[in-house]
Amino acid sequence: MLLHINLAYLFELWHSCPPWMPTDEHGDKNVWMEKPGHREGATMHVKKYLLKCLHRLQKGPGYTYKELLVWYCDNTNTHGPKRIICEGPKKKAMWFLITLLFAALVCWQWGVFINTYLSWEVSVSLSVGFKAMDFPAVTICNASPFKYSKVKHLLKDLDELMEAVLERILAPESSHANATRALNFTIWNYTPLFLIDERNPHDPVVLDLFADNHNDSAIICNDPGCKMAMRLCRLNGTECTFQNFTSATQAVTEWYVLQATNIFAQVPFQELVQMGYPAEQVILSCLFGAEPCNYRNFTSIFYPPYGNCYIFNWGMMEKALPSANPGTEFGLKLILDIGEEDYVPFLASTAGVRLLLHEQRSYPFIREEGIYAMSATETSIGVLVDKLQRKGEPYSPCTMNGSDVPIQNFYSNYNTTYSIQACLHSCFQDHMIRNCSCGHYLYPLPPGEKYCNNWDFPDWARCYSALQMSLAQRETCIGLCKESCNDTQYKMTISMADWPSEASEDWIFHVLSQERDQSTNITLSKKGIVKLNIYFQEFNYRTIEESAANNIVWLLSNLGGQFGFWMGGSVLCLIEFAEIIIDFVWITIIKLVGFAKSSRQRPASARYAGPPPTVAELVEAHTNFGFQPDAASHGPGAEAYPDEQALPIPGTPPPNYDSLRLQPLDVIESDSEGDAI
Repeated sequence: MLLHINLAYLFELWHSCPPWMPTDEHGDKNVWMEKPGHREGATMHVKKYLLKCLHRLQKGPGYTYKELLVWYCDNTNTHGPKRIICEGPKKKAMWFLITLLFAALVCWQWGVFINTYLSWEVSVSLSVGFKAMDFPAVTICNASPFKYSKVKHLLKDLDELMEAVLERILAPESSHANATRALNFTIWNYTPLFLIDERNPHDPVVLDLFADNHNDSAIICNDPGCKMAMRLCRLNGTECTFQNFTSATQAVTEWYVLQATNIFAQVPFQELVQMGYPAEQVILSCLFGAEPCNYRNFTSIFYPPYGNCYIFNWGMMEKALPSANPGTEFGLKLILDIGEEDYVPFLASTAGVRLLLHEQRSYPFIREEGIYAMSATETSIGVLVDKLQRKGEPYSPCTMNGSDVPIQNFYSNYNTTYSIQACLHSCFQDHMIRNCSCGHYLYPLPPGEKYCNNWDFPDWARCYSALQMSLAQRETCIGLCKESCNDTQYKMTISMADWPSEASEDWIFHVLSQERDQSTNITLSKKGIVKLNIYFQEFNYRTIEESAANNIVWLLSNLGGQFGFWMGGSVLCLIEFAEIIIDFVWITIIKLVGFAKSSRQRPASARYAGPPPTVAELVEAHTNFGFQPDAASHGPGAEAYPDEQALPIPGTPPPNYDSLRLQPLDVIESDSEGDAI
């Protein structure tokens, strides 16, 4: 037998408790124990059925490779194969090549379509809707993060250094006379500024701004070939690099911001809030549609680049306000005082209001996405709404709520929705903490970490600069962060005009001064006043939606179309082809098993040390698995046989009748009793 199954083990399982065993009226299956005849009969039925299955598996499909191929070509519904076996030799070769060519074309086309489907392309549809909409959240910030009158004591040493640097740059001759002025160089020594003379590119000269001979050097280097640079060091100043600038204005501004960041990072949060512009001073007038509002209708947050910022209609604690109609009269009207006269001179070089329109419950990233409104002007902002709906994985790498983004969101304390800006900033802060051992002042901190400063982390400026310019860091964060699948964008149309006019300036400022300061005199400056009008231009909104460009219906129709066009086939033809493949594999396995068994039995052909068993005993052993030869037949050579079983003494061979030919059990049973099942 080519395949071996432990039938004795199967019989033991079925003998113990077959699933189809009947029960008595109490549901007890032990009723069979009282009827051994029925039990033995059922066991024989199972035995015959399993043996038939075994012989069917051993027999295989019952034909050779050639017969199988001829049968397939003669019976398949696919065009081409039938002509290969029906035509003459020349036409057979021709039809074989044609069929092979068209089959290759089908496979090539299938590969193209499957590859196109697996590329997960999307198509974008644009639809226009009309309905009443919620007014967007409006965030306003002053361009100066702090009032100079409240932070002047913190910036005293820094401002004196800044003034001295400007004197050295602008008037080196006069600055030499003031060289004896006492300066605190503690901050300067961490990240000083230098002049680099690059007139000889092969031998640049580095000039210290506060060196004793700087006056002479400055006169020599008063040339476009001299550039300013900021020295950044680490490892206690043993390893330094220079960050060059093309403009002195840019150099001193970046240097001042870096030093101010070091100072403010050491100030407690509540003190920073107190040093900013309060809402009651900034927001002079507020009107939403026909409803009056004031600074109490705004939510305050501290945004480090711009200090105290105020959000209208954020929707955190209250329901979002709807807009009744499009047009200026149904929008938000604000009059703001930015207090320009109290700006930090070296920190805020831009005067105006930074504002951003965004969704409710989303964190405002004003520095990256906001716009400026000029002072002494009335700025009108018409809003159009675009709603983006991305398809999601695997079509678009987007996320619904950020839960599948492997970056800890450091803005989660604000209880805001996910945004890619929050992810990118959190990713940068995470790299900052891992590489520099401290966090940057501009971004939120995770618990247990500290902001960078010169005293606790002397090398932080060099580390921050390298990380900020690292392309690998940016690519890593972009690769990890995902866009939001559902997003709302507000497109703005901006127009400006001078406000107030000369004719109305006097009475407007008198009224505003009386309302805020209870003063009959004008306490406001025209240069610090900003008027904003924010409204929907129309209630039409655009929905930009992604959909699958190639779905499964498209794929199946194209695969079937190509198969039917080139070979006249269908799904049934594919099933026929799968059937013949299974038969080929079946025949191959049977042949391999037979070859392996014949190779194993060939060395064991002379395993009998004594006379071989008789044909009668072999027949009995084949049909009766419990057959044991007579113990009396054991001869002196019994110890030479396996399992200590001696072969019987041979007798007279029986006649060579067909009835004694060795046959499978199912054939023997069918001859004597008929079909077992």
